Amino acid sequence: MQLPFYTLDVFTDRVFGGNPLGVFPDAAHLPTELMQKVARQMNLSETVFLGPPETAAGTARVRIFTPAVEVPFAGHPTVGSAIFLAGRSESRSRGDGQVTLVLEENVGPIPVDVRLEDGRPVFARFTTAIPPEHRPCPHTRAELAALVGLEPEDVCPTGLPPELVSCGLPYLIVPVATLEATRRAALDLVRWRKTVADGWAHHVYLVCPEAEGEDVDLHVRMFAPGSGVPEDPATGSAAAALGGYLAGLDGSAEASLAWT
Repeated sequence: MQLPFYTLDVFTDRVFGGNPLGVFPDAAHLPTELMQKVARQMNLSETVFLGPPETAAGTARVRIFTPAVEVPFAGHPTVGSAIFLAGRSESRSRGDGQVTLVLEENVGPIPVDVRLEDGRPVFARFTTAIPPEHRPCPHTRAELAALVGLEPEDVCPTGLPPELVSCGLPYLIVPVATLEATRRAALDLVRWRKTVADGWAHHVYLVCPEAEGEDVDLHVRMFAPGSGVPEDPATGSAAAALGGYLAGLDGSAEASLAWT
C-alpha cells in the first residue's frame, strides 16, 4: 500500500518551526488500527487522516491521532488541515478574501475561517464545537507544585486558581507565578502516573502571567505523556481551553476578549 502524505509546520511562517503535523489526504477510510500504526511511525505530536465529509454541511472528515491514541479534537491539526484544504481547492483559493470550512472531527463539526491573500491561505481561526467545560481541581497547591518540579510558592499566584477545563480535550491548568519558574518546570512522571494519569484531565498546561515579547500576555507550556507527547511546542486545543479559563475569571456575562 502506498499513501501519499504531507508534513506541515503549524503556528509559524518558517519551515521546521511551530508544531509539525502529518497530513494524509483521502485516507479517512483506513482501519483505525492502521491509522494508529501510521501515526506511531510518523512520531509527530499529531497526524491527521482526511476524507470526504459525512454530512451536507461538512467540508471534510478529519481523524486525529497522536503517537499513542486517537483524540476527539486538537487545535494545530484543525488549523493545519484547514490551511491544507483551502490551499488545495482551486475553487476556494482564487484571489483574496475569506472562506469557511467545516471539519468533521470526533468532537463534532468545527467551523474554520481561512483568510486568503493572493490566492494563498495565510491565516485560520476555528470555533470550538462545544463550549468550555469547567471542573474544580482536585489537587492541592503543594501537590501541583511537586507534579511539575516546583515549590508551592511558584504555583497558583493570587487570582489564578488551578482548574480543569475542556473544549473537547481536557486540560489540568496549573498557573505558575514567574517566567523563570515556568522555564524551570519539569513534569514528574512518577507523580503524574499516581495522581493525574487516570483522571479526567491528564494533559498538564502551565500558564504564566509573565511573558516575553511585545504585546504578549501569557507564557504557556503543555505536557501530554498520556498521548505519547512529552511536551508540545504549540497547542491549539489547550489555547481554546485557556480562553475558557480566562473568560471564566473575567466573569463578564457577554464580552469579546483576546489574549496573545
